[in-house]
Amino acid sequence: MTRAQTDGPLSRFTVLELGVFMAGPFATMQLADLGARVIKVENPDGGDQTRATGPHVSGESAPFMLLNRNKESVSLDLKTPLGREAFLRLAEHADVIVENMRPGVVSRLGVDYSSVRERNPGIVYASASGWGQDGPLAPLAGLDIMAQARSGLMSITGYPDSPPAKVGVPICDLTTALYVALAVTAALHERGRSGEGQHIDVSLLESGVSYAVWEAAAYFVEGRVGGPNGSAHQNQAPYQAVRSADGYATIGANTARNWQRLCEAFDLLDLLDDDRFETPYSRMQNREELIELIEVKTTTMTTERICELLNEAGVPCAPINDYGQVFTDEHLHARDYFWDSPHPVAGTVRQIGSPMRFSRTPARRAHAGPPLGQDNGNLDGLGFSDDELRVLKNTGKGAN
Repeated sequence: MTRAQTDGPLSRFTVLELGVFMAGPFATMQLADLGARVIKVENPDGGDQTRATGPHVSGESAPFMLLNRNKESVSLDLKTPLGREAFLRLAEHADVIVENMRPGVVSRLGVDYSSVRERNPGIVYASASGWGQDGPLAPLAGLDIMAQARSGLMSITGYPDSPPAKVGVPICDLTTALYVALAVTAALHERGRSGEGQHIDVSLLESGVSYAVWEAAAYFVEGRVGGPNGSAHQNQAPYQAVRSADGYATIGANTARNWQRLCEAFDLLDLLDDDRFETPYSRMQNREELIELIEVKTTTMTTERICELLNEAGVPCAPINDYGQVFTDEHLHARDYFWDSPHPVAGTVRQIGSPMRFSRTPARRAHAGPPLGQDNGNLDGLGFSDDELRVLKNTGKGAN
């Protein structure tokens, strides 16, 4: 197969993806944005389940087209000898494989790390799963919400005395994906020294637990178990959303300098001499009283006015935007964050940009996630007969 040429920092690497839904595909999306050639290997019977998720444009899933941008799609039936052999031959030419099947699935299909390593000792093989590749939970199904629950994230999300709430986005899926992408780039760098590949194991559970920096410090030092604080910070105040005359604004006066500036901006200078709020610790201990006094001022002002006053004073603040406001945000558009990607069926697909900005090798902006099996015609050069290629190119299915 001919390697696609790009200018990204990972442009000399080829990645095979056995990914569904979020964690695997989001990880390889990062690698594709950075220039890697990513070949998404899908079941010819419908492909990645995300393809069935709406909304749809001309029959193509909009979430799929965003999540799988800059990739190629090859459909192979890995349950057949021909499909499995095609994958292994692709793996011989690859640098990386990323999969997020339930532990044991790739072994049953014969495309696990050990099987691939026999054909390509330098392969970097990354596995993402709910609970990890070993341990008592490994065989169980694990989705993002289960990882948020078991990792403790749901125990600190939301407000006290309210039902459990998860983070609004699939944070464990997404964090796992970013750890996979980071681990893959690190393993490729190490392979440059040793010449050896390796297996990478990243779980949704451990990715979720990795966020618990403040909570771990409180528990390991004091045995204290945290709980939900709404928008408030675990250890600092004032650092939260406060009411305005027309909604809410977020403020972060968590340093001595910003605390003084906030009091000056809101004409609350008497609080600077109040013993209850003299130190960061005392402000935290008396947070409820402090926020009540601040909201006496903020509820007389619009969110826009609050942000105007605090920005002038140099105090961190921001409105709480909905996504309609986010996707039309003047600052993001000024930084050319959103971009339009071509698609052979759906036409033009609007994309969220990559937050990684390089001065010389920018993130790739090529095309939207491809139709299923679009790149089956690129399987030449793998040593198959004309009849075998015809089967692979037409359906991705091999005879049993």
